[in-house]
Amino acid sequence: MSATELILDLSQHGLVLRGVLTATAADTWPALSDHGPSCLWLVGTVGPAMWAPFSASPEHLDGQPDALDRWSARIAKHWAQRLHGRALFPFGGPPHWPFQRWADRAEALTPSPLGLRLHPEHGLWHAYRFALVLPQSIPAPTPAPAANAAEGACATCPSKCVKACPVGAHDHGFDLQRCVGHLRTPAGRTCLDLGCQARAACPEGPDSVYGAEQAAFHMRAFAAHHAGVSD
Repeated sequence: MSATELILDLSQHGLVLRGVLTATAADTWPALSDHGPSCLWLVGTVGPAMWAPFSASPEHLDGQPDALDRWSARIAKHWAQRLHGRALFPFGGPPHWPFQRWADRAEALTPSPLGLRLHPEHGLWHAYRFALVLPQSIPAPTPAPAANAAEGACATCPSKCVKACPVGAHDHGFDLQRCVGHLRTPAGRTCLDLGCQARAACPEGPDSVYGAEQAAFHMRAFAAHHAGVSD
């Protein structure tokens, strides 16, 4: 089994290798053996590439909740089994794995006012779907780091993303109750049908923006996940 085979298979699902980390003493991911530090492959999406494969998947078509998480889990667990590793997810905890910290180690990312990490090429239009903890003996190419063209972009931007939120949910950090409460009102239909207006207002990564169908899917999944949040 080669790294090339895995990377090719991931690409068929619209997924990409986002980074490769070697375990340090501070890392808490599960140890696989006593034969040295394991490595962690961070897998995710950039731009809209995953939408066509995912939207045709059994998980998306069966009408059941958490379609994207179930799709991600199926792919991750398949490869973890084949490579004698373990799949970790940014959902379904505890445990709650530190995906943002791993992402910051793997790529040249910048914090944004929305709490999302700004990618130098893809702006806010990227995500992390799972990680594979693998034995040290399985080599993997490290993706070339992109030049951090977005460094300082938020510092010089007049907060277009924050100002675009129709209810000011990002004015002081993120007010989850205000956001979810808005989505339950008739006025919130715009966000549900077109995606988060704050995210869409970011000028970075224009070539990676999600299509309308994908943006609406993510927004509706967010609303469903937080359905129990009180107004």
